[in-house]
Amino acid sequence: MKIDADELQTNETDDRGRIYLGTEYANKRVTVAIVDVENDRPEEDELAAAYRDASESATALTEEWDKASDEAWNGLDE
Repeated sequence: MKIDADELQTNETDDRGRIYLGTEYANKRVTVAIVDVENDRPEEDELAAAYRDASESATALTEEWDKASDEAWNGLDE
């Protein structure tokens, strides 16, 4: 049996990887081919880069806050 690409249906799965085919397939033999699997989570490299960026941003923000805090405390002494 030959199938054209426009005859393929794509469906989302539930959290356990199951697809509901519908009642039109009841009591019929169904063959399913998995053509592609996409990961909906970020890759480890992307996640590590995001954590590094967040850490660097937090460090820079802490340094800025220290300067602003010192200036504010010094301003109270005047």
